[in-house]
Amino acid sequence: MKKGIRVLAAAIALSGFSALACAEEVKIGFLVKQAEEPWFQTEWAFAEKAGKDQGFTVIKIAVPDGEKTLSAIDTLAANGAKGFVICPPDVSLGPAIMAKAKLNNLKVLAVDDRFVDAKGKPMEDVPYVGLDAYKIGQKQGEAMAAQAKQRNWDWKDTYAVINTFDELETGKKRTDGSVEGLKAAGLPADHILFSAQKTLDVPGSMDSTNSALVKLPRGAKNLIIGGMNDSTVLGGVRATESAGFKAANVIGVGINGTDAIEELKKSDTGFYGSMLLSPDASGYKTATAMFEWVTKGTEPAKFTALDNVTLITRANFKAELSKIGLWK
Repeated sequence: MKKGIRVLAAAIALSGFSALACAEEVKIGFLVKQAEEPWFQTEWAFAEKAGKDQGFTVIKIAVPDGEKTLSAIDTLAANGAKGFVICPPDVSLGPAIMAKAKLNNLKVLAVDDRFVDAKGKPMEDVPYVGLDAYKIGQKQGEAMAAQAKQRNWDWKDTYAVINTFDELETGKKRTDGSVEGLKAAGLPADHILFSAQKTLDVPGSMDSTNSALVKLPRGAKNLIIGGMNDSTVLGGVRATESAGFKAANVIGVGINGTDAIEELKKSDTGFYGSMLLSPDASGYKTATAMFEWVTKGTEPAKFTALDNVTLITRANFKAELSKIGLWK
């Protein structure tokens, strides 16, 4: 009898061990286009954290081009992965990625950049997690307006220069949202100047801001500088400096956060802050979603919009960047 109990106990223990081993064998891939970038490093780090928290393994692969992307999918299948999260190097690779994934019986979740088909239309049948550009822009506008009110600026002598890049859908949505945030706070519509950028960099935004500054009325005392990312705002701030505006009379708030670090290290400029996006959230959430899909059959929503951003300024940027591993 005792021997039977021991055998039964051993069998139960072995069964538990086998179940644990199986749980530890769940693998998912996480493929990113620019592995050297802080954004993707953070996504990877938090995908791995999700794996540690929930008991799965993340296979990280850099996919800078189409050939490496398709090869990586074969590699994942060979290593026993059941699905993968991917930010593709080229969104037009969507059909090829899905065909290769289907061939290898792998589930696919796109992050950051959405696949497009051969006609350039979004592949809405592929689950996708991305940023809500309009809402993020709206929060940028609200942050600039809030700082203007804190400085007791009068809307009568306050103007905004918004550097636009409407050729990029994300850029247009961000600046549209930003303008809505400013208007909702009370800035008159005729106090908002739009200036199109030719290039999405600091020199490009300096040029576009300079072309707007000459259109300002003589009564313009205070300036708000907006744009789709940090660089578009940084260039705008540089232009105001050259035009003789003091830092105290300029409020520039960017979007991204990672490209504003060096500027925020400076003691005093017209660049007030940036809306820090959340690669930590996208990394953790997408990895978790893929794990639940391959283990429970719970398919992610076709579109999950993320709009969680944090305003970082000189007062808090070190602490906020440290939370997601971007300050060392």
